[in-house]
Amino acid sequence: MEILIISGLSGGGKSKAASFLEDIGFYIVDNMPAAMILKFAEFCASGGGRYAKVALVYDVRTADSFTELFGVMEKLRAMDCQCRMLFLDASQDTIIKRYKETRRRHPLRDSTDSLEEAVARERVLMEPVKKLADVVLDTTPLSTGKLRQALLDHFGSGEEKGGMSVNVASFGFKYGLPLEADLVFDVRFMPNPFYIENLRHHTGLDKPVADYVFGFQQTQDFLDRLKDLLAFTLPLYAEEGKTSLFIAVGCTGGHHRSVAVAHALTEFIHGLGYQVLETHRDIERAV
Repeated sequence: MEILIISGLSGGGKSKAASFLEDIGFYIVDNMPAAMILKFAEFCASGGGRYAKVALVYDVRTADSFTELFGVMEKLRAMDCQCRMLFLDASQDTIIKRYKETRRRHPLRDSTDSLEEAVARERVLMEPVKKLADVVLDTTPLSTGKLRQALLDHFGSGEEKGGMSVNVASFGFKYGLPLEADLVFDVRFMPNPFYIENLRHHTGLDKPVADYVFGFQQTQDFLDRLKDLLAFTLPLYAEEGKTSLFIAVGCTGGHHRSVAVAHALTEFIHGLGYQVLETHRDIERAV
């Protein structure tokens, strides 16, 4: 079982980091007191693998005793847990700017005379935790995408390229565009197998139809250019923090050309190392 303690300064990016870690399979619990962590770990261990990766947010709101937290981490490691701590830091000016933008109240604001003093006091209080951390990330210069990539580098399983999943779907234009599509490619310019009697009642997943569609040079040229485009843009989408990308390929009815091209694109994207899902929205509709 893997247990990650997410700590750091208020405004350092803990909530955003927790949401990214949730995307890559961590079960997230916010505001977990140190006294409860061991019991919770025992509960997770008995979950039959359901809670194999857990991330617990621990910050100044629950930091009654750092000594207790440090002792709990030692006990977790003795239980054969992979226990690590992530500490999210940021500059004084950056944290103050973030608080002013969100208009949230700093947890130490009531016991200090100003936001600046609250941030400075928290930095001193959290210094022992920072020293204990296995990974310290300064989020001051990090965009959302770069923070996400840094978390993937440190805590990802490596199963997903850039942590982004891709859905490639075929559809028929006469039934409407998929509303969730990020990218739409129209393949109605390709020769249509619908007009070939012995192909009409097959789909683009059947070899005779695929051979027909890709038997034309224009189809090959289009696919080559589309592969170049996706090989260039997919890493950029992932770098900017996109967690999923929906690519829609459309023909008239969603049976032949779009299905064959979507299937070929799925194989190509999978070969690039991305987690990819292939769907065919209109393939079951009557021809």
